[in-house]
Amino acid sequence: MPYLKGNVHFYLRIYEPVMSQALYRKYRPQGWAEVIGQSHVVQTLRNAIVGNRVGHAYLFAGPRGTGKTTVARLLAKAVNCLDPEPANRPCNACDCCQAVNENRFLDLIEMDAASQTGVEEVRDLRDKINFTPTQGKYKVYIIDEVHMFSTSAFNALLKTLEEPPPHAIFILATTEIHKIPATVLSRCQRHEFRRVPVNEIVTQLKRIVEGEHFEADEEALNLIARQAAGGMRDAISLLDQLASTGGKITLELAHTVLGTATSQTVLDVIDAIRDAQPAAGLEAIQKAVDSGTDPRTLARQIVDYLRALMFFRFGNDAQVEVTKEIAACMAEHAKAFTSSEILRMIKAFNAAAMDTRGWQPSLGLELALAEVMQRPSPAPQTSPAADPSPQPTSRPQPAAVPPPTPRPAAVKSTESTPTSLPETASPPHSQAHHLPSAPEPMAQTPGNTEIELAQIVKAWKQVGQVAKSADPNLIGLLNTGTPLEVRQGTLYLGFSSQLLIEKMEKPERIEITRRALRKVLGVDLAIKCVVFGGKAPPADIVPGGMVAAALENGGEIVDVQ
Repeated sequence: MPYLKGNVHFYLRIYEPVMSQALYRKYRPQGWAEVIGQSHVVQTLRNAIVGNRVGHAYLFAGPRGTGKTTVARLLAKAVNCLDPEPANRPCNACDCCQAVNENRFLDLIEMDAASQTGVEEVRDLRDKINFTPTQGKYKVYIIDEVHMFSTSAFNALLKTLEEPPPHAIFILATTEIHKIPATVLSRCQRHEFRRVPVNEIVTQLKRIVEGEHFEADEEALNLIARQAAGGMRDAISLLDQLASTGGKITLELAHTVLGTATSQTVLDVIDAIRDAQPAAGLEAIQKAVDSGTDPRTLARQIVDYLRALMFFRFGNDAQVEVTKEIAACMAEHAKAFTSSEILRMIKAFNAAAMDTRGWQPSLGLELALAEVMQRPSPAPQTSPAADPSPQPTSRPQPAAVPPPTPRPAAVKSTESTPTSLPETASPPHSQAHHLPSAPEPMAQTPGNTEIELAQIVKAWKQVGQVAKSADPNLIGLLNTGTPLEVRQGTLYLGFSSQLLIEKMEKPERIEITRRALRKVLGVDLAIKCVVFGGKAPPADIVPGGMVAAALENGGEIVDVQ
């Protein structure tokens, strides 16, 4: 800029501050083909534009960073695009498309419901909506985080949302759809946005790295994609943060900046649990925390690894996206733990991931490790077979009485025929010390038939779980049956109807139940099924006594002195 001072001309150069644009804004999709991971939404909207069936109100719901606002802007461009071919809209070449791209399109109104929650803002919108569009064919209102509206604001919007002017289109976006009133949901076309898969996030990050001439390891990009938890915007923002360091984006740099632990730390913790070495597990956790890893982030990483082990145990290892080396470790660990052990560990470390105690950040993680190391206490079970010596009792046991005489047509005795019971293969354990999931069953004694009814009643649910592995439908029958009496090596089961007895008396089911009793309680009993209409006596009532007989004949306990 020249100006004159005396006879000398001076030139001033004015420097305007230039700010770099965030990568997630620079690489925001400008066309339908660039939207990643939301093909079900994109296809529906494109068909609506081609068929001239655009609705007056849309509701986009889904996690953050999955493209709700981006797709809303694309829809606003498409409905106002001047391209004569509907399939080419938006064209990004006409005046309306370029105005939207440059944020100067007057007929695109974006509202942030998080900062404009009151009814006054909605009333102002309602008063101005009747004005015709200035530049385009439609006036598009994008209301982001619409769940933040107050109840009065929603009520003020209802009538306008139901019957807007012909030139108005509403696009509501939210991350918490459960907070949207049903009256609003019923007035909108609802589209659910999904989390973007890890492989698609990595592919997009590679395109950005090539376009920006960055240097990045593929392992680092995979870590960024997993940390983003399905959010494309979060992934690009993390890449932008790592690129600001100025050097090559390596896996070590990503761990340091993001505060995550290395994969070896997670493997060391799982190895310590498998080998029952709590000291090694605590040492691995302490090293990770001392190096700057957030304990809750480490707990989430352990949960992700255990979740993958659960997939391996269930035969869904194809759904786990890891390297070949990690997959080999997962396959080995999956064999070392049972499904119940993995579920118990997931629950413990998931609680640590949500722990908010701040005075000792690693306490929740350490408690989770101690909890999974603790052996579950087995339920006390005693039987004459396990301990032949007589035990002193506080009161004499009544003499054994025969079971109640049933009606001839309602009682059916089932003599079991030996059939083969499918044996369930237990997962091999690579170490001598492993995490037990249930107490060891009693040692089986061939021919042992002496056991108290109270013991069978107490272990009946466990018997059903063991039988379920061979016949999934059998556990339902056992739950409807009631152990009534054990006499002379025979267990009498009571059922409420003859139909249930006919289902239970199949020889293979009788044999499966006998095997389950042998496995859980170590006794070999014959089984007879009878029709029984009463309820099972409580555990502290002596079977065969006066109170038990009264309960079997329809009586009930009303008071205990």
